[in-house]
Amino acid sequence: MPPDRAIYPGFRFPAEIISHAVWLYHVFSLSLRDVELILAERGITVTHESIRQWGLRFGADFARKLRRRRPKPGDTWHLDEVFLRINGVLHYLWRAVDQHGVVLDILIQDRRNASAAKRFFKRLLAGLKYKPKRIVTDGLRSYGAARREILPDVRHRTSRYLNNRAENSHRPTRRRERQMQRFKSPEHAQRFLSSHAIIYGHFRPRRHLMTADQYRRTRAKAFRVRRQETCVQLPA
Repeated sequence: MPPDRAIYPGFRFPAEIISHAVWLYHVFSLSLRDVELILAERGITVTHESIRQWGLRFGADFARKLRRRRPKPGDTWHLDEVFLRINGVLHYLWRAVDQHGVVLDILIQDRRNASAAKRFFKRLLAGLKYKPKRIVTDGLRSYGAARREILPDVRHRTSRYLNNRAENSHRPTRRRERQMQRFKSPEHAQRFLSSHAIIYGHFRPRRHLMTADQYRRTRAKAFRVRRQETCVQLPA
């Protein structure tokens, strides 16, 4: 192993291998064993359990760094909730995206009443330090109650037809849910999806709105940020 290759303290594999495994797991609909197989084809012998530990250890940290580097979100937020069945119990995944489709935050809760909506609003505001000018939701009354108490000056539009951005952002979650054969616990779902939403979105810009040249520049920037934040060094 070259002496100048970046490493993580306490881990025998170099940073580029660990970060590449975490990247594969979050950006593509791959299982842990799929990632293990891809690395094995490249001559890297590592177990799927090690990859799982890498995801837990570095996935959330990588997502936090990407979140800090994101530009200020748009001033229109789209909020939606979708059900998740975890161990036979119904839970709800609350999600907020801006008008550009960028995921702002997610929260797993076992209710979708006014208290749950308020909790989600508070989490959003605490994490972003910023208030929108307008929010768009479906017809769930819990949003109105939370908005009147927490965001009284923000305009609120309710429409099942204007909230496609939030609804479409659930699709990667559904794919991962099927791939992982459902989540094992609410804590597991929260931990994984919080990281997945940020990492997946970082490498999946709205390509249909870009020219080929714009997309390539955006993609190159995403890879450059990844290398910087995971301490991966490129060969000279």
